[in-house]
Amino acid sequence: MEEKRKIVYSGIQPSGVATLGNYIGAIRNYVALQEEYEAFYSVVDMHAITVRKTPADLRKNTRSMAALVLACGVDPEKCTLYVQSHVPAHAELCWILNCNTYMGELSRMIQFKEKSKTQKNVNAGLFDYPVLMIADILLYQTDLVPIGEDQKQHLEITRDVATRFNNAYSPTFKTPEMLIPKVGARIMSLTDPTSKMSKSNPDPNSYISLLDRPEDIVRKIKRAKTDSDAEIRFDTEAKPGVSNLLSIYAVMTDKSIEEAEADLSGLGGYGAFKQAVGDAVVARLEPVQSRYNEIMTDKAYLDEVLAKGAMNASRVAEKTLRKVKKKIGFIPPTRLK
Repeated sequence: MEEKRKIVYSGIQPSGVATLGNYIGAIRNYVALQEEYEAFYSVVDMHAITVRKTPADLRKNTRSMAALVLACGVDPEKCTLYVQSHVPAHAELCWILNCNTYMGELSRMIQFKEKSKTQKNVNAGLFDYPVLMIADILLYQTDLVPIGEDQKQHLEITRDVATRFNNAYSPTFKTPEMLIPKVGARIMSLTDPTSKMSKSNPDPNSYISLLDRPEDIVRKIKRAKTDSDAEIRFDTEAKPGVSNLLSIYAVMTDKSIEEAEADLSGLGGYGAFKQAVGDAVVARLEPVQSRYNEIMTDKAYLDEVLAKGAMNASRVAEKTLRKVKKKIGFIPPTRLK
C-alpha cells in the first residue's frame, strides 16, 4: 500500500510585482515540493484587500501571479493551484477561528505593528489577517508550511489556535510544522543588503521583478551595494552585499554557496562578479518570461487550471469545514427535495 503523502500549503499575494526574492524564497520551492508532497498553492486575493486595491488591478494581478507560478514550473497535474476567494470555506473557517483567537495574540503580531505604521487605512482586516492565514493552513489538514525565518510567528499562532480548538472540541486540526529552505530563503535588497528584498520598496533598483527586461536586470545588479575591499566571499555579517549576490548566483545556477564562491572568487573584481550574477539571473528568467507570455495570451487555459484547482481545493476544504461545524454545534442545513 502506497504511503499517503504529507500535505504542504502556501499562499502568495497578487500584489502586481513578483520579485526575485519571491521566486527564490517561495515559488522556486513550489516546484520542488510538488514532487514530494501533496501541495496546495493559493493566490491569496482575500489577503490582498487588507490594503485597498483598484478592482481592475486586483483582477489583473491575480491572473498574472497565477500565470507566473505556472511559468516558473508549477504543474497543475502535480499540485492544486487556485484562487483563495474561489473557495468560500476560507472565509467561513476564518470567522469560526476568530471566535477562538485572542485579541492579545493578534495585537502582538509584528507584521501588523509594522504595516499599521505606514497604512492610512488601518482596518479590521489588517488586524485580523493572521486568522485568515490560520484558516488557509488548517483547512487542508496541512503537515508542513514552507516559510522564511521572518514568518515563524505566523506559524506559531497557527499552532496555538489549532491546539486550543482541538483541546476545546476534540482533535480536529493537524498542528503544522514549518519547512524552511536551506538556501535562498531570505534574499535581501540590492540597495540595502540588511533589509529583505521587497516589492513595497519605492526604489525599483532595490528589487528585481521576474518580468524585468534582461538589460534592466543586469543594470540593477551592477548598481547593487557591495563594499570597498573587492574580496568575493560569503560572510553575511562583514559582507552582506556580496553575500546576497552570492546567494542569488547560487540559486540561479543550482549550486551551493561554496561552489558559487569557487566560480566567482577568481574574477578579479566586483565588476566581473556582478556581470556574472546578472547573466545567471537573466539565463534563469528568460524561459520563465517566455512561458508567462504564452499563458497570459491563453485565457482559456488559465481559467481551466484555476477552475480545476478551486474544485479540488473546495472538496478538501469542505470536508474539514463540515467537521468543524459539527464539533462546535452548528446544525446542518436541510436539503429540500
